[in-house]
Amino acid sequence: MSDDPTCTDPDKYQVVFENEQVRVLEYVDHPGDRTSLHAHPDSVMYTLSGFRRRLYNADGESRDVELAAGATGWLPAQRHAGHNIGDSATHVIFVELKRSKPASPADLGPVVG
Repeated sequence: MSDDPTCTDPDKYQVVFENEQVRVLEYVDHPGDRTSLHAHPDSVMYTLSGFRRRLYNADGESRDVELAAGATGWLPAQRHAGHNIGDSATHVIFVELKRSKPASPADLGPVVG
């Protein structure tokens, strides 16, 4: 079974944009909701709402996370499951980075100036 969050929890994760470099996911859940164990590549997260969550790693260890609306942060690649332990919905945008070959000088386009 895939550990892609759009497969493990399709009722919570939606792809809103994708190209060769990134995939953008919108995530929405409600108090008490849980996600299955899934994986994210290196990502940037932007919170559209404040939330409180308990995250569980693959070994079952947990940590609580609380973020305010408008927080932006770097997330290194990880596998986890989550639980909304707050009293409000979670609404987040993830920009997942795809691995690509390093740019060569020919990939940089014309030099202006």
